[in-house]
Amino acid sequence: MPPAVLTAEQTAARLPFPALCDMVDAAARDYAAGRITSPERQVLPLPEGGVLLSMPAAAADIAIHKLVNVNPANGSRGLPTIHGVVSVFDAPTGAPRLILDGPTVTARRTAAVSMLAIRTLLEAPPRHVALLGTGTQSAGHVAALASLFPGIRIDMHSRSRDTAAAFCSGQAGQGVDLRPMSGPVDPAAEVVIALTTSLVPIYDEAPRPGRLLVGVGAFKPEMAEFGPGAVHGSDLFVDDPAGARHEAGDLIQAGVDWSAVRSLVDALDGKAQAGRPRLFKSVGCAAWDLAAARCALGQG
Repeated sequence: MPPAVLTAEQTAARLPFPALCDMVDAAARDYAAGRITSPERQVLPLPEGGVLLSMPAAAADIAIHKLVNVNPANGSRGLPTIHGVVSVFDAPTGAPRLILDGPTVTARRTAAVSMLAIRTLLEAPPRHVALLGTGTQSAGHVAALASLFPGIRIDMHSRSRDTAAAFCSGQAGQGVDLRPMSGPVDPAAEVVIALTTSLVPIYDEAPRPGRLLVGVGAFKPEMAEFGPGAVHGSDLFVDDPAGARHEAGDLIQAGVDWSAVRSLVDALDGKAQAGRPRLFKSVGCAAWDLAAARCALGQG
């Protein structure tokens, strides 16, 4: 039988955040133990700074291939930055099972990784979070925070307060306290999540205990959202150690000692030092897309 092809809305319905976070937790352990094979993504250039990303992953139960295009110039065209699909196959037979909407999978599994980092590296559930950026990934993170932390205050930061206000208006009705912001982050924010494609740091405050920094948007070595002042002095964790060495521009440009950078599984295993500032860098990995595919199949 041909595989079911899910729309963006149908894909989102198959990826509820509580279940998705648990699937990412399990996949992180599988990936670290070698039970998921996920090679470094292949990146092909497209015009105007765009890239085509090919990301396969395989386990004993299923295999997936995410093929997505990231086109930063699409914002000026009024088009989404990300297009693509995630194909899901039965591993023993190779038979196709599902085709998921690629941008929806990317947004939700990326947000789930951030939520897992918050759940693991922050000592108490957050009440006040700052999001830097107002794009698709920010919308995914608002949905995740609304699902897992109802009523939480979310400051939406943009260079333009009008842009931040328009974003908040478009995300209304999710049961969270959304506030448009520009300028410095409120000192009371317990988590700062950077979700831009900036080539220069947009946050460089000195690290401090009680505030978790989560870097999401920068996925090339020439990109950086957190400056050296924020990086150095923080305990550093990454979702994918192999990919981070080539793609985590924040850490690469800060010249970090990679022997001191720990993995998401290290965090899950309780290896974070108490009372220390923490920075979590997410570069993405096809293992997280495989986790999303498992979740989608389980919700079917």
